[in-house]
Amino acid sequence: MKTGKLDIHNVSIAYGEKKALQGITFEIQDKEILAVIGPANSGKTSLLRTLNRLNENKSGFKISGSIHLDGVDIYKDIAVSSLRKRIGMIFALPNPLPLSIYDNIAYGPRMHGKRKKSDLDQIVEKTLKSAFLWDEVKDRLNLQALKLSGGQQQRLCIARTLAVEPEVILYDEPCSGLDPISTAKVEEAMVELKSVYTQILVTNNTKQAARVSDRTAFFLTGELIEIDVTEKIFTVPNDPRTEGYVSGRFG
Repeated sequence: MKTGKLDIHNVSIAYGEKKALQGITFEIQDKEILAVIGPANSGKTSLLRTLNRLNENKSGFKISGSIHLDGVDIYKDIAVSSLRKRIGMIFALPNPLPLSIYDNIAYGPRMHGKRKKSDLDQIVEKTLKSAFLWDEVKDRLNLQALKLSGGQQQRLCIARTLAVEPEVILYDEPCSGLDPISTAKVEEAMVELKSVYTQILVTNNTKQAARVSDRTAFFLTGELIEIDVTEKIFTVPNDPRTEGYVSGRFG
């Protein structure tokens, strides 16, 4: 029975003999920002890569349990190409295509059959505005994307993801290589996007999780230790391990 936008039930993941996640069960609600925090090797990135099936080609990958998107099993009943249109991903390092700013964003819609220039123009402007990048690049859309700053490239990657109209956006440490000003702009975009998109943010920056997320999940050695509203996780968590991590005693 569907209850959340994404429902993860008793999911375990392994790469050969190495366990990455163990018996994870929780829901991700529609149009929330869920932060996922925890020290290295806690399973955070494995979770994201499992949600849009990027792990499938990794050697020895095994999964048990179920993940449902709007009540539909993403491994049994949704084609990978359809799933990745519905669940987009932003990586730690910006990865723009070696094309112009315009063509980076138009690439996805063109792949899905949109060819009319007026439609593409509208998509480019709309998504760049949503990613808080339009005012900085509107007069140089033919510029090679690789000439943008790192922060601008990351916001371009957000716009490129939005261009194919996903329902869920996954972020894997999207600000890890950015300066504070660029980080603030990415965070501003995330908060604005919440009215339309479900967002899952993996971050090692607990202050970032506290700033932007509605709820926070704390992972440790492949287990989900605790998930709750962000304010509670950072002030009165239920588990002493959560308190130890958010207070900086380990991690």
